[in-house]
Amino acid sequence: MSRCLTRAHVRARCGSRGAGNNNIKPGVVLSHNTVQPGWLRITHWINALAVVLMVMSGWQIYDASPIFPVIHFSPSITLGGWLGGALQWHFAVMWLLVANFIVYLAANLASGRFQRKLLPLKPTQLVADLVAALRGRLKHDDLAHYNAIQKLAYLVVIADIVLIVLSGLAVWKSVQFPLLRTLMGGYDNARIVHFVCMSVLVAFFVVHVMMVALVPRSLLLMIRGR
Repeated sequence: MSRCLTRAHVRARCGSRGAGNNNIKPGVVLSHNTVQPGWLRITHWINALAVVLMVMSGWQIYDASPIFPVIHFSPSITLGGWLGGALQWHFAVMWLLVANFIVYLAANLASGRFQRKLLPLKPTQLVADLVAALRGRLKHDDLAHYNAIQKLAYLVVIADIVLIVLSGLAVWKSVQFPLLRTLMGGYDNARIVHFVCMSVLVAFFVVHVMMVALVPRSLLLMIRGR
């Protein structure tokens, strides 16, 4: 058996040399490598917490001055209790979200993980994976690699977080950042951009949780790394 072991893999090469190999199919590789590094798991869970707190407090702030009169959020899913309390939560967690996102993005770029995992994104592969997903045939056998739909989703949510921070600054410090306010189309439009970006982020969060429920191994991967 010692010939069959390497530092990172256990390969089914021994055939009938031992009863312990009877359940291992030829060609199957059992990897013990860490797929999700520690820094990624930490920033992932911090980001998840920060997003939930930001969204819930943001909904309370929104209810104090709705952009769309038909949209209202129940107090049971908001945070802060009132406008002042919600603002305190929002501004406090904002720093956590921004700092954590900078660490996440910098570590991804510095380690080369961003390029390896998310690029290239080929339109043909995206269409093929989308068709497979709609037919319920999109496979998730290898969680170490992202399919084209996952790549697009993560790229979109990264851009969305950048835009939600910039639009938030335009709303919060409209006088101090006049150029940013102008680029957003004015204060009122900045609020709309902020709301739309929040909606995209919430939609991603919901779909993300649904996918985890369908593929429970992905949750273990984000907890223990492999």
